[in-house]
Amino acid sequence: MSRPGRILITGAAGFIGSTLADRLLAEGREVTGLDSFDPFYPEAQKLRNLAGALGHPAFRLERGDIRDARAVERVFSAARPEAVVHLAALAGVRPSLERPAEYADVNVTGTSVVLAAAVRHAGPRVVFASSSSVYGEREAGPFRESDPVERPVSPYAATKRAGELVAHTFHHAHGLSVTCARIFTAYGPRQRPDLAIRKFAERMQRGETIPVYGDGSSMRDFTFVDDLVEGLVRAIDRDRGFAILNFGGGRQVALLDVVKLLEAELGVTARIEWKPVQTGDVSRTWADTTAAREALGYAPRVPLEEGIHRFARWLRETEREGAAGAVS
Repeated sequence: MSRPGRILITGAAGFIGSTLADRLLAEGREVTGLDSFDPFYPEAQKLRNLAGALGHPAFRLERGDIRDARAVERVFSAARPEAVVHLAALAGVRPSLERPAEYADVNVTGTSVVLAAAVRHAGPRVVFASSSSVYGEREAGPFRESDPVERPVSPYAATKRAGELVAHTFHHAHGLSVTCARIFTAYGPRQRPDLAIRKFAERMQRGETIPVYGDGSSMRDFTFVDDLVEGLVRAIDRDRGFAILNFGGGRQVALLDVVKLLEAELGVTARIEWKPVQTGDVSRTWADTTAAREALGYAPRVPLEEGIHRFARWLRETEREGAAGAVS
């Protein structure tokens, strides 16, 4: 199997999942999306993410929880996937501090259920969405896949590292092909409303303050969603046995510099509300993408300035559509 034609995406209604679904459908592949429509943010936004896919004859949407082994089994039986992109998870560092047991249940138990179903169904290739948060607090970078990752600083990060370990056991015991994609601060059109760039942009447009934790010097490696999706597609199409790969932009940017880009793009001045550093946050993320480049030809192409422009254009279009809908 070189280029899988039938793909199952868990978490398909989300920011990354829906963008990936559109890309795969445009390539002529069959896509089954599984999503629980967790109320972390409104279902209407998730359905809007899937508007294009839902109108495509090669797309099927299934509602279900990845912890429900019977539901997952039914989806696998119907979809007969040749590859699985496992994106479904409870997301967010700060909420995980308040709900650690639930995060462990969904992100670790749910991942085990998905991997077990994959083994029962002829072992499709699996791409597991891990996170840069597994690297914990670091004084320097860039972060490499060979770096130690024994000290996560949030329950969310711990569940993602646990997911990698579970994935390795399925590879070792059953020969399942799994690529663990350590994703660095994805952003772009359809971004979740709780994530910094979208939250800042919407609050700035409403004339509200934006919360900045610490002194604003924290550094992030922002990854435009189209670059990330390109990497995920390449991971789908190559059997690496078991691999852990960074998917980032490869560039550190200070949070206050992102605020300045948003100010210039939106034509408004940000009003900052300074807040203390949050438990679970890290001071920097920064991906060394050498391994992904060598293994997959991964090469992020969208610089942050262009990515912010594309995001802002999408946000304006979304707001116009919402206003038109309210009037009609």
